[in-house]
Amino acid sequence: MTEATPMKKVLIYGGKTGWIGQLMSKLVEKEDGVECVLGSARLENRQDLDKELDEVKPTHVLMSAGITGRPNIDWCEDHKPETMRTNVIGTLNIADLCYMKKIHCTIYATGCIFKYDEAHPLGSGIGFVEEDVANFAESFYSETKGYMEQLLKNYTNCLILRVRMPISDDLFHRNFVTKIVKYERVVNIPNSMTVLHEMLPASLAMAKAALTGVYNFTNPGVISHNEVLDLYTKYIDPSYHYTNFTIEEQAKVIKAGRSNNELDTTKLMRDMPEGVKINDIKTAVDLCFQRMKVNLTEKGWLPDNLPAEFVRAPKETK
Repeated sequence: MTEATPMKKVLIYGGKTGWIGQLMSKLVEKEDGVECVLGSARLENRQDLDKELDEVKPTHVLMSAGITGRPNIDWCEDHKPETMRTNVIGTLNIADLCYMKKIHCTIYATGCIFKYDEAHPLGSGIGFVEEDVANFAESFYSETKGYMEQLLKNYTNCLILRVRMPISDDLFHRNFVTKIVKYERVVNIPNSMTVLHEMLPASLAMAKAALTGVYNFTNPGVISHNEVLDLYTKYIDPSYHYTNFTIEEQAKVIKAGRSNNELDTTKLMRDMPEGVKINDIKTAVDLCFQRMKVNLTEKGWLPDNLPAEFVRAPKETK
């Protein structure tokens, strides 16, 4: 931890077009006495970044910009230079410049750099800790993120948050729920996940407290794909149905492997500033769907007006 500087002006990269950046800008704007500025410099252009930091003079930087690919990380397999330009060069630029200017920098990274192994078996409750080195590089996206974390750890001004399978209170296309609801078939594996409604305010509190270093940034515990979809069926669409398939079957229809793991949140919960409420993942996801039901009802999507992309044909009866 570095000495805390009062939060007066926050510069957000990824705040104009990025999902998490836009959500963070809304949170920052609600803070009394805190100015929010959305970064416009391209991350790979160090000179422009340097100039913008000097002009804005932020007390804190939130870095959520990055390439995850569209519609998913398979895109990164065929666009490796573009992926590196932002996820590696750009991220290092902002971390390094903030270090030189003594600015606290929060980086929304990923926990999708691990997979269950002999020391962390599926269902064991033994999660990967912050000191563990990435053991998953079956996608180029995760590979770049794995070695990025090892470099970023050397910047004593950086707070590095391992976000996983982020879930929001809507059906935004980046939401983990939205993704798996649209899949024809899903694997069913318990995973650590991040419910943004609870965790993003926590990240702001951590930045204010000048926490630094790596943190597993998920709600405690694990939840499976089926458990998530069952809650979707309960709260959002009772007619929804899904089919499971194995990881081996999944591998035949995707270019890049997918990370499945449990992250240990002991350090996160120990260091979390007072007054921040973080529920276990199963409670958090249930509450998330309750809020989603209200949000979609107000939007006019519920009870029976979901967009066609979310509607499944009636399940065939034998």
